[in-house]
Amino acid sequence: MAPEACDLLIEAGHVVPVVPHGVVLERHAVAISDGAIVAILPIDEARERFAPREVVSRPDGALIPGLVNTHTHNPMTLLRGVADDLPLMEWLQGHIWPIEGAVVAPDFIADGVTLAIAEMVRGGTTCCNENYFFPDVQAATYRKHGFRARVGLPVIDFPTAWARTADEYFDRAGEVHDQWRNDPLVATAFAPHAPYTVSDANFERIRMLADQLDVPVHCHVHETAHEVAEARRTLGQSQIARLDRLGLVNDRLIAVHMTQLTDAEIALCAERGVSVAHCPESNLKLASGFCPVAKLAKAGVNLAIGTDGAASNNDLDMFGEMRTAALLAKAVGDDASALDAFAALRAATLGGAKAMGFEERIGSIEPGKQADLALVDLGALETQPLHHVVSQLVYACGRHQVSDVWIAGVRKLEARLLVDMDVEAIVANARQWQTRIAAVRTT
Repeated sequence: MAPEACDLLIEAGHVVPVVPHGVVLERHAVAISDGAIVAILPIDEARERFAPREVVSRPDGALIPGLVNTHTHNPMTLLRGVADDLPLMEWLQGHIWPIEGAVVAPDFIADGVTLAIAEMVRGGTTCCNENYFFPDVQAATYRKHGFRARVGLPVIDFPTAWARTADEYFDRAGEVHDQWRNDPLVATAFAPHAPYTVSDANFERIRMLADQLDVPVHCHVHETAHEVAEARRTLGQSQIARLDRLGLVNDRLIAVHMTQLTDAEIALCAERGVSVAHCPESNLKLASGFCPVAKLAKAGVNLAIGTDGAASNNDLDMFGEMRTAALLAKAVGDDASALDAFAALRAATLGGAKAMGFEERIGSIEPGKQADLALVDLGALETQPLHHVVSQLVYACGRHQVSDVWIAGVRKLEARLLVDMDVEAIVANARQWQTRIAAVRTT
């Protein structure tokens, strides 16, 4: 019987499929054709069965699903480090919003997203859930570079460079959604900023349109104790209770941060199928509070991981975020077994895919899914000896050990070198933005 043709055969010392949970496959290969995974099988069997056009062999490599960054503001890579070591509202109102008011425009968006894509790919991230202005420019930039994204359609109750009135926010959201509704890589979600910046009327409109268009709702919720206390003081109810009253607490909701939750609110989120995008490093840096990850996981809430924007993190490093999430869950939950290594990796892959409505396409290494994959070199001294592959991935390895990345079977990183992206040009462009933003800050 003649061997079966395929586009690519990736041979790895270890394959971590995520599904089934807790499994590591030793000396396995993944066959890929037309951008999708065809088979996962032992290397010797793969060599007999397939006649690939290309073979990538990494005996010290761990092949994992591409990491999914479930909450980010990627144009803000250009604001990395402009206002550090400040509490959230002072950081936003006194620094970030004034700078954004001066510089946010299509060129800022395109250049910031391009820088972010390069950083994410080099760190093994193949998909992100974006939340910022000018989603039309974001979508075009992600598509240009072949990066998978769900782009947020912003809604906020004050004028910005993107829109001036509620009607304009919704009209422009509809135009962007229509333009990208059938794209294989880029999709949309509604992205109301937060309960304290969006009215009941606009939330109700979002709920109706999200149902009609079958898209998620991506929103900052219960980010700080002050924010939750203000809601109770002024509205007589928590933000989660308000969103529930408005019909938004359901399986479309991607609730970001969620640092202040009662047991009853956790139970409600579990019952309604809410996904929580946990951003541990941003929460720590802004002193926003601690997401009760162990309680959420025990209740059955889908957990995802995000970096937040590079202005409040200050990187897009999902390996670092996984490690911080796992360690912090143990300390906050007073339980060393909370969010173990396998659970952390799942949250950073399939958990994010599920939150974004992409779980049928990505998030695990299974036949029929898109070949969004990352190879991690575990042969370095920092990850030796290799007693437990997934423990090394979560607790010991760094993003600099990512050697190869594919999105929909298309190579994006080869032996640590970006494919089809000019690193020198991206760095030079970031530096000219440094000069422009510094000029704004001194005026």
